[in-house]
Amino acid sequence: MLLVVGVYLVAGNLAGGVGGGSVSLAKGAVPAAYSSLVQKWGNLCSALNPALLAAQLYQESGFNPNAKSPAKAEGIAQFIPGTWATHGIDGNGDGVRNVWDPNDAIPSAATYDCQLASYVKDVPGNQSENMLASYNAGAYAVIKYQGVPPYAETRNYVKTITSLEQSFAAPVSRVDPSEQAATAINYAQQKLGTPYLWGGNGTADQGGRFDCSGLTKAAFESAGITLPRVANDQYNAGPHPQRAELLPGDLVFFSDDLTNSRAIRHVGIYVGGGYMIDAPRTGAVIRFDPIDTPDYFGATRVTEDGAKALPTTV
Repeated sequence: MLLVVGVYLVAGNLAGGVGGGSVSLAKGAVPAAYSSLVQKWGNLCSALNPALLAAQLYQESGFNPNAKSPAKAEGIAQFIPGTWATHGIDGNGDGVRNVWDPNDAIPSAATYDCQLASYVKDVPGNQSENMLASYNAGAYAVIKYQGVPPYAETRNYVKTITSLEQSFAAPVSRVDPSEQAATAINYAQQKLGTPYLWGGNGTADQGGRFDCSGLTKAAFESAGITLPRVANDQYNAGPHPQRAELLPGDLVFFSDDLTNSRAIRHVGIYVGGGYMIDAPRTGAVIRFDPIDTPDYFGATRVTEDGAKALPTTV
């Protein structure tokens, strides 16, 4: 099956599951310091691919090599000390296994994933999903239930990672209309991890920081589309696709009053799989967030060719 990723068709979810070198990373989706590591080690086994590994690392730490959780998980891959002691490897061959060094932690994450995949290789279903479920709930649970176990946390983890995977995958072939949406999404991906700034437009004097509508405005300016500055004005910049009609590149909006577009308070760029890239709030960074929340207001398609493809009008 082909998955719509960004505004492209990407080879994925093939008969044996996602992985096996069929997927590459989207340009700018992973910090440059780690991109080659993720691309290399993401092809370690057929259950894994670089985009899936990137999605895991993003979900675990936001690509922060110094991350530490209340549960004492450490580093970019969030290994707990006991798991690291057993599964950590010397990825860069310097004689030291350092959980804080991405050159060790990223190869260790891939190796651990593939080891889990080998434990559940005879379990029916998608091998990548079974691998992710093993990572979250343990291989025993996957074997016991002969697939992703019926645990809400585990099923949500698998869904989250496989959805995020779509946003890290590079295009194989283009589906029109796409060029403007692809440009805007690529711009936003390159800003992942940038701190939020109220009123931020990404200028040098603001440290390259954005608020929600500043990010969407800048992203579409990079594609030759001029948007209004604030979110509730951006809502009126094009026709409004229904939730089932959403395509990557559509603007998605959120409000505490679902009857009034002037009350819209937040906007992001839809990237597929139920996720957007957005600048959420003070204290947060530009990141992927789910769109299916109680305050979801609606969407706007601002790309010229994409607007023509909709039956709706402004």
